[in-house]
Amino acid sequence: MEGTTERVLRLLALLQRRPSWTAAELAAELGVTDRSVRRDVERLRALGYPVRAAPGVGGGYRLGAGTRLPPLLLDDAEAIATAVSLRLAAGGTVAGAGDAALRALAKLDQVMPPRLRAEVRALRGATDILVGPGVEVDPELLVKLARACRDAVRVRFRYAGRERTVEPVRMVATSRRWYLMAWDVDRGDWRTFRLDRMSGVAATTWRFRPREHPDPVAHVQRSVTASPYRYLARVRLRAAADRVRELVPPQVGRVEDGGDGRCVLVVGGDDLDRLAVHIVRLGFDAEVLDPPELREAAARLARGLATMADSPAPDGTRAEPLP
Repeated sequence: MEGTTERVLRLLALLQRRPSWTAAELAAELGVTDRSVRRDVERLRALGYPVRAAPGVGGGYRLGAGTRLPPLLLDDAEAIATAVSLRLAAGGTVAGAGDAALRALAKLDQVMPPRLRAEVRALRGATDILVGPGVEVDPELLVKLARACRDAVRVRFRYAGRERTVEPVRMVATSRRWYLMAWDVDRGDWRTFRLDRMSGVAATTWRFRPREHPDPVAHVQRSVTASPYRYLARVRLRAAADRVRELVPPQVGRVEDGGDGRCVLVVGGDDLDRLAVHIVRLGFDAEVLDPPELREAAARLARGLATMADSPAPDGTRAEPLP
């Protein structure tokens, strides 16, 4: 019985490894006959695993989607990756997902072999998660919109006090918020919507034909870094694009590679003085491309800082002039 159980587990691992296997291939991998493979497949089905069989010369076995979730069989790397992902999800932006992730992590910890459990606990004990001020969204809303994207059906909801009808394409998540990119039927244009600002979301029965659309990630990034603000600044920095991306989150600014060790930062804001300060704090030589008012704000701040630096200390001493 122990040998049969081990073989069935190996069969399950093989079925999870790739989409389809012939009986002969499985028999060769397991070192058994085709008849033994058929019996082991029936054992897996009895345990709740939906193993599908296709007859004929080109037929074979594959692991399908079932009506209930049986235990998963994970190898070492998959088990560690799952544990780390659950740990990260515990600090995510989906309402209730944190508690669910911790419960799943506890269950995974119980069934892990001692060797793997020690490695995962060591990783967990040596890691902290810096959780930003994100906005939580309802997981049911995520599922509803995901189905609408998959099935290409229109969605209605209230947004900014107005009824909207859209053709959803993709959801995009940042470290703080979730967004939906969709075709706004009434406005005839691509729009970005924050999920936490939607209400009364309902999928309709109106199916639409998917149209050509811009890259969802790039479109959402342009929307969240530019359109909500009064000013849109473009600044050329003497720094590599990858270096600036390490300092500027994608939901804050867009970084375009300019070549020759330079890049262009596109960032929005409602206050030019604050924009100038944030750009200076990056620590790179900067050239204002647009708008001209940002250059004036930078000059105004420079004069104020120069006056502050030149003011005498209480003992009458002054700061050393810059070289």
